[in-house]
Amino acid sequence: QVQLVESGGGLVQAGGSLRLSCVASGSIGRINAMGWYRQPPGKQRELVATITSGGSTYYADSVKGRFAISRDYARNTVYLQMNGLKPEDTAVYYCNADIVRIGNRQNYNFWGQGTQVTVSS
Repeated sequence: QVQLVESGGGLVQAGGSLRLSCVASGSIGRINAMGWYRQPPGKQRELVATITSGGSTYYADSVKGRFAISRDYARNTVYLQMNGLKPEDTAVYYCNADIVRIGNRQNYNFWGQGTQVTVSS
């Protein structure tokens, strides 16, 4: 089994910062892309940022210049540094990863359980 566990969410004032972490554990052979998604209240889940195994990154236009995604390959961990937070960043943030499990050649997609980020005005 593979698990993704997020941490670092919370309540912050507008203009503040938070750093989210997501650790992948279990029967992991190789981790390909990792990323962060979010689901604002009453809205659909949306992509925030991704990072490939080679370190290439992608950001949604709404977070460019404010958020930074990074990885610690040795610790199977992905981070999301969020600066200049706005009330519209309020959402449940989910970690996502494409993982090849030990003894299996196929790539599977996994989700974390989510962590709440609330930005007050």
